[in-house]
Parts: sequence; C-alpha cells; structure tokens
Amino acid sequence: MPFVPVLHAEWLKIRTLRSLVGGLTAILLVTVAFSAVAAADPDHSDALFSTFFGVSLGQIAAVSFGAMAVAGEYRGGALRLTLAAVPDRTRWFAAKATAVALPVLAVGLLTGLLTLVLGRINLGADAPTWGEGLRGAVGCALYLTLMALLAAGLAAVLRSGVTTLSLLIPFLLIVSFVVGDLSAGAADYLPDRAGQVALHSTWDGALGPWTGLAVTALWTAAALLAGAWCVRRRDA
Repeated sequence: MPFVPVLHAEWLKIRTLRSLVGGLTAILLVTVAFSAVAAADPDHSDALFSTFFGVSLGQIAAVSFGAMAVAGEYRGGALRLTLAAVPDRTRWFAAKATAVALPVLAVGLLTGLLTLVLGRINLGADAPTWGEGLRGAVGCALYLTLMALLAAGLAAVLRSGVTTLSLLIPFLLIVSFVVGDLSAGAADYLPDRAGQVALHSTWDGALGPWTGLAVTALWTAAALLAGAWCVRRRDA
C-alpha cells in the first residue's frame, strides 16, 4: 500500500478516538491557561518565558498524545491487523509518526500564536516584541511536536503507553530539574531543557533557540529510530 493511503488510515484512527482528540485539545487549553496565569504575574524577569510558561505543562499533554497514539496499536492485537493491511512495517511506522506530528504541529502553532496574543495583552509594556514573540510561537509548536514524537518513539520501544508516560512525566517534571541543579552544563543537553531555550529571551548556556531545538530533534530522531527498529524486529 502506498504511503499516502497509509497516512490517511492512521489519521482516521487519531481523529475518531476521543482520547486522542482530547489530548490535542488539552495541549492548547493547558498551555494557554497556564501561560495566561504566569503572564498576569507582575514579577517576571523573562517576558518571553512568562508568555510561554504554560508549555512546561502543555508538553505533558503532547507526550501523552504521542505515547497513546502508538501504544493503542499494542492493545487487543490491533497491530497484527494493521500489519496485515500494511506489510511494510517501516512505511507504517513512518505514517504513524507523521500522523502524530502533523496535528500536534498545527495545534502547536495555534497554541503559540494565541498564547503570544494573550501574553502581550497581559504584559502590556513589558511584553516581548512581535519578532521575539513569533520566534517563541514557532519554537512552541516545534518543541511540542518533537516531544510528542519522542514519546511515540519510546512507546514503540516499550509497547506500553502507561510505561512510557511513567518514565517521561516524572523525568519532565522532576528529574530534569534535579539534574539541572546538580550539573547545569550536562542538563542543557537534555531534550526538554534544550528545546525550551527557544522560549527564553536570554540564555546562559552553550545552546541558543535553534541549536537547542536541534538537540531535542536529535533525541527525538534517536527515539524514532529505536522505535522503527523494534517494530521491524519484534513479533506483532
């Protein structure tokens, strides 16, 4: 089966499952809501990060979406039926990853732009410039997309959404900050900390906004390659 029909089939799965549609909606609502609260606080040293603060929590919805989109294939023998229709496992996994990435990217762009507008309203004279804010909005969309794909790749390796989220969520909320406190230089290259440089007006580490996103992209590529290898080598 050609790639486009496979992609269409995977997109149908996503848009017809309420839990996945709810995950996409949560990315927008959580990010915008917490960003608005942070921007309303008069005490802020980094206007851009205050504007996009909610991404720190919105990423939980993004990784949940990516993990569950892939992990659902491992419940009830669904993957065997999928591979019966699409014997080329690499093509199927590429279509699955694309079906995860595109809606998150679209929702991420909408989220970034809406968050920027609300942030400029709340911050007033202290708001980031439009140029800086648009860079943050694009960075927001790319970062959320990369984190969703990172989770999708890990879910293909672990074959479980629960296990994937049990590893990723504590890492994003706790472990990354602990490592950052102990070793700031090494922590700069963790996927979340590197990618979120794009949401800051200034940065002290070696990575800038785009190089930070590139580091996150490398983590994501490694997870996807590992996931593709597991899909090809393991029994369905």
